[in-house]
Amino acid sequence: MRAPISVIIPTLNATPKLRDTMLSLMEGLDAGLVRELILTDGGSTDGVEKMADFVGAELIVGAPSRGGQLKRGAEVAQGDWLLFLHADTWLPEGWAEATVIHLAHGYDKAMVYSLAFRGTTGMRAKWTAGWANLRSKWFDLPYGDQALLISRDMYDEIGGFDDIPLMEDVAMARKLKGRIVLSPLRVQTDPAHYQTHGWLRQGGRNLVRLLRYRLGAAPSKLAQSYRR
Repeated sequence: MRAPISVIIPTLNATPKLRDTMLSLMEGLDAGLVRELILTDGGSTDGVEKMADFVGAELIVGAPSRGGQLKRGAEVAQGDWLLFLHADTWLPEGWAEATVIHLAHGYDKAMVYSLAFRGTTGMRAKWTAGWANLRSKWFDLPYGDQALLISRDMYDEIGGFDDIPLMEDVAMARKLKGRIVLSPLRVQTDPAHYQTHGWLRQGGRNLVRLLRYRLGAAPSKLAQSYRR
């Protein structure tokens, strides 16, 4: 019996962070869960090819668009389950056991993880993560840095990721409304954006972008403001 999960990681000059992300996958490899690792790149110039070759990952290169990259990765994946994981997000200890349980009992649900920020203990980090977890629980609205485990059948049924440069996670959450399980286990994500721009300011920007998207703003325009 072949391992069930294809792990799909979108990358864009994220190679320095990939090492720890891949190390967090070892638990699943040891448990026989991971069938393949797919890096779907948007034109990196930081040696991602060498990293992919070193770890035995399949590398797909295309236009830089997070939704498009995730979509391309899913198109070539061979697993019965797909695990979408950001390059700066680390899976928690115990994720393999939680995954085995979900695979056995949650075939009609997708699973995401609760959120924490790596290496941060301040109240602003805790409030930001707490809001993300409440948003996921109350509104079925997790973001991409919480990872996503979904069966291939369900992924195909809902039409997969949209090929958009930003808000692809929000669009996916809307498709999965009522079919998302929030794990109490917490992934750890890189807090660099918040530390650079300020926790309140970055959180406010994220909320404004979400509201603009819900009101009909084009993801391409939102991506331009995100890059700025």
